Amino acid sequence: MKSIRIVLALALVLAVAVVAAVVPRVDAQGQTIKIGVLFDHTGPFAAGGSLNCWRGAKMMIDYVNEHGGVLGKYKLVQVDGDGQSKAEVAINEAERLLNVDKVDVLAGIYSSAHAVPLAEKVDKQKKFLWITTAISSKVFDGRNLQYTFRPQATGDQFGALSMAYINEFAKDKLKKDPKTLRLAIIHEDGAYGTDVAAGSVAKAKELGLNMVLDEGYSISAPDLSSLVTKLRSQRPDVLFHVGYNPDIALFVRQAKEQGLRLSAYVGHGAGHSQYDKLKETFGAKEIEGFHTVDPIASQLLDPKKLKPGVGELTAEMVKRYKTFEPNIAPAAIAPHVSMGFNNMWILLNDVVPRAIQKHGGFGPEALAKAARETDIPEGGTMQGYGVKFFPPGHRFAGQNERAFPAVFEIIDGKFEIVYPRTAATAQPILPLPSSSPLAR
Repeated sequence: MKSIRIVLALALVLAVAVVAAVVPRVDAQGQTIKIGVLFDHTGPFAAGGSLNCWRGAKMMIDYVNEHGGVLGKYKLVQVDGDGQSKAEVAINEAERLLNVDKVDVLAGIYSSAHAVPLAEKVDKQKKFLWITTAISSKVFDGRNLQYTFRPQATGDQFGALSMAYINEFAKDKLKKDPKTLRLAIIHEDGAYGTDVAAGSVAKAKELGLNMVLDEGYSISAPDLSSLVTKLRSQRPDVLFHVGYNPDIALFVRQAKEQGLRLSAYVGHGAGHSQYDKLKETFGAKEIEGFHTVDPIASQLLDPKKLKPGVGELTAEMVKRYKTFEPNIAPAAIAPHVSMGFNNMWILLNDVVPRAIQKHGGFGPEALAKAARETDIPEGGTMQGYGVKFFPPGHRFAGQNERAFPAVFEIIDGKFEIVYPRTAATAQPILPLPSSSPLAR
């Protein structure tokens, strides 16, 4: 009998010890959420927009923590990774963040060349991936990913929108029937460039426009003069360009030297959206009239057209960005800052709280269920678009079906939205002003 009492006593002590060991660990986990934030802090992608995306994401994480964390309770622990503008490094960094640092969420990803292989690898591990920036539709196309989500618009949307823009303004601004225009597109030959170019070509075909050249090039090419020569032989009226940062600078410099002349020059995000970098490289007068396509920079939207409270968050973003660039004009803040800030806000304000409250935590399954239930109407985010993800089984499962980009133009030293008309902050300047080195 005595031995039985001893055994029961030992069992009770062991049970208490187990509970004592487990409860604090569960409580600690419940009070902190680890977010792996993977962008390119070094290499050519950093200046092309990746660093600004990281700044935006960090500002939102800091903002949430300063207000008590998610649901006023769960503090965020940010663990950074640097993809170094190299796909293999980005993949290794993702593995470190997920399997060594044991982050609960992997977020970020600037380059489509990184996002396409990463999404599949992370999804197979049943880990949660939140893509804020990379735009290639190949990230999702036909893959039926279960744990990967992207509120950002897609590359083919970028290409289609810029083509629709030129088609709409050709008669009024360029004084030509759009079908008589000679159009050319050049693009870096990775996932980002080919996806945007495919969108442009498809839209041009749909509209019956004349595409005289569709040419890819390597982002690491040391010389693009032969491409400029080919363009000159085709005499395009409008050039659509999809590139990053060093290749944009190289191309524009050599185009200027070789006398390429255009009526319009339309870029698509990345380096074309970094006003200060373009200004530093070419000068303010030279880049007047340059275009870019990107999701809307939040500070350019009329807050009255957004849901109550959203405009105040944009003001918070502008204020916080001043710590990075104190003298920048608000209108010159790149759209990539908004991508990091706004898309991280969607995750932390909408998805994670629902995962905790409705689905029992912030593991991959709970987060994926919560993301599929996201239903934000147009005007409900700082970049104007709504959020509703395509469901499992859809060709683009995990992609936000309500996202859309806009066409910007540098007018009087700042970005203005010129298309679509419903979001426009200014009328476009076409053709290129005489101050442009590419103007006819």
